[in-house]
Amino acid sequence: MPKSFSTLSLNKKMLNNLDQLGYTSMTPVQEESLPLLLMGQDIIAQAKTGSGKTAAFGISLLHHLDVSEAKVQAVVICPTRELCEQVANELRRLARFKDNIKVLTLVGGEAVYPQKIALEKGVHIIVGTPGRIMDTITKGHLHLEEVETLVLDEADRMLDMGFHDDIAAIIRHIPAKRQTLLFSATFETETKQLSKKFQNDAQFIKIESDEAKATISQHFYKAEKDKRVRLIEAIISTNKISSCIVFCNRKLTCDEVSEALREKGFDAVSLHGDMEQKERNEVLTMFSNQSKNILVATDVASRGLDIKDLPAIINYDITPHPEVHMHRIGRTGRMGKEGLAFSFVGSKEMKFFKAIEEYSAKTYVLENTKDLRSDKGFDRTAPMRTLKILGGKKDKLRPGDFVGALSGELDFTGDTVGKISVMDRMSYIAIEKEKFYSIQLKDDRLKVKKNRYRYIKL
Repeated sequence: MPKSFSTLSLNKKMLNNLDQLGYTSMTPVQEESLPLLLMGQDIIAQAKTGSGKTAAFGISLLHHLDVSEAKVQAVVICPTRELCEQVANELRRLARFKDNIKVLTLVGGEAVYPQKIALEKGVHIIVGTPGRIMDTITKGHLHLEEVETLVLDEADRMLDMGFHDDIAAIIRHIPAKRQTLLFSATFETETKQLSKKFQNDAQFIKIESDEAKATISQHFYKAEKDKRVRLIEAIISTNKISSCIVFCNRKLTCDEVSEALREKGFDAVSLHGDMEQKERNEVLTMFSNQSKNILVATDVASRGLDIKDLPAIINYDITPHPEVHMHRIGRTGRMGKEGLAFSFVGSKEMKFFKAIEEYSAKTYVLENTKDLRSDKGFDRTAPMRTLKILGGKKDKLRPGDFVGALSGELDFTGDTVGKISVMDRMSYIAIEKEKFYSIQLKDDRLKVKKNRYRYIKL
């Protein structure tokens, strides 16, 4: 029986906020780690995205935070910009129980000057990528002499990406007397060495992964690359898949596959590390709000994504790493729902297929692609489209304001409007595609509250 957060020594305001956020009981990683974290113990936890680890370390570091001291007291290091944004947003949600807790993201692709100004005014928690954090320290903008908690999130991925030296350099600026928390999907030699070098008597926690618990139906097809786009079309239409992630091993392949799928009528979009941050944010927003139905992505770009209710994933390229394969398929079949995973295996990739069988201790059959027939009547388009508004949080705008504006100016009902994402200077509104094309306002501006904001149809 899962335990309630009320069994922990947390103040009432934090408990009330957790209740409002829908945190009714602890996940396994929270139940195992929080009692140790609240006592100040170092831990190394083997847990993956979706396990509740962000809330685990977030609750702990917020519990120990002294808001009256406008100094950096906690640093969370993540491998990618996307994961940093997710972690920072979750920390801000958890921090609602207390006023004036300042959380700042330090990631590449963002302007340096606003980050410098924010640090001068006072920040309590830093969430950032190793390169940008180190760069900010080097410029003299960031001082970590008062840090009490250090979190290394997805440590294995950071090591894979070559961030060991940056992490070591950052830690040299943090007091030796601190709490260090290390979260990793795997616990290989390099991760063990990182723990031994930077942690003090760390307690090891291993949580059964979502992948192990999930109900995922796996299908493998022997197919060379020139046949795979056509087979993706057949898989999606045969199985009536509303949305999916297609994994590729190379950035260039992502662009080529997404373009080929668009030519077949799908609302496909690619996601990889060569894209500008603004473009990546828009891609993720449109995929999560159902304006795009196929996301073609590399592993690094998709790391840390938490797309709920994803019906399926397709491995256009099978990965040579069995653990990465398990992480990919673990994107689907969450929250007790069944998921589908399809993988293509070429004649030169049989060794990767065998490695997956050995790793999962299962035998899989290479299915016949002749059984796949494309349903020409299947709707390949996404159900929504996105309206981009050039106004956001800095303009004191909230999701409810846009609902009222669309209702007042265009007579849209609640059923017409989908997910609304409000950023600092931009907002993204998902609108039913039939209604979307009918939008026509003077000067392409929408009146929200008392002002008229320019919009762009994406």
